Amino acid sequence: MYRALTWKALRNKVNIKDKKGLGQLAKETKITLKSQSNLETKIYLDGKEVTSFIRSPLIDKNVSPISVVKGIREAMVAEQKRMGKNGGIVAEGRDIGTVVFPKAEVKIFLTTSFKERVKRRWKEETNKGLSSDRKRVAIDLLTRDSIDSQRKIAPLKKARGAVVIDNTCLNIPQTVDRILEVVKTKLTP
Repeated sequence: MYRALTWKALRNKVNIKDKKGLGQLAKETKITLKSQSNLETKIYLDGKEVTSFIRSPLIDKNVSPISVVKGIREAMVAEQKRMGKNGGIVAEGRDIGTVVFPKAEVKIFLTTSFKERVKRRWKEETNKGLSSDRKRVAIDLLTRDSIDSQRKIAPLKKARGAVVIDNTCLNIPQTVDRILEVVKTKLTP
């Protein structure tokens, strides 16, 4: 959701330092998430599907500075809570277990070595045909982590009661299996 709003702000040439303008933009924006039959989630921004647009180096670079804006966080968290009010959802994000759903039945804190994160992001960008430089990817990840973990509102941190899964040496199916093991253990009486 933050990536979608970042894309809209950049596209509309809203100054990312204009906190009031960004907060207003968040209030006027409708972001919808729709699950597909192939388990992929599509992101819609004001009715337009933007999933492929929000995964780019430009969005990576600007999402953290935009996500620290109080008005944006308030609007996004309110919408996320509305989406999850009936339960039965799986959500991910840097403050999902600490702020948005602090009483979630299952919380997982997924971690990966920095070197592996750089490699994965670089590969993702390269596979999309984006010009990708590993050093730039590393700097962007370090910058985003620093901003997100040091922000005053809803900083990135492990939620109380979260199970830590290090997937540095796991592929996607292995990671999913490990998460499902945790879910089964937590939800079995």
